Amino acid sequence: MSDKNINNSNSKKNIFTENQELVSLAKENSPRLLNTCRSEFPQFFEQLKKINPELKKSELIFCIYLKLDFSTKEIALFTFVTPKAIQNRKNRIRKKLNIASDVDIYKWFDEL
Repeated sequence: MSDKNINNSNSKKNIFTENQELVSLAKENSPRLLNTCRSEFPQFFEQLKKINPELKKSELIFCIYLKLDFSTKEIALFTFVTPKAIQNRKNRIRKKLNIASDVDIYKWFDEL
């Protein structure tokens, strides 16, 4: 049983969260975040564009934060906005990407 837990925790990690450069750029709220992510993970953006081709640059950046599995409080801290504003952004992204309200948004991005 413990072996199964170890395997699950390994498969839980995603290639985004293991990319330290990406995590650092996100924590710094760097303007390089989007371009770096686009060049390293073009398929992520292709999938988002298939769902909604009209996502704005700021929304794509927000999607990166969600894909990196940062909490509402962490995103608020890194982007210098309130947790309430982040919650509102999550709701808007849910609508734009057709993510049902009963679906865990982090799990949705993890599986994208």
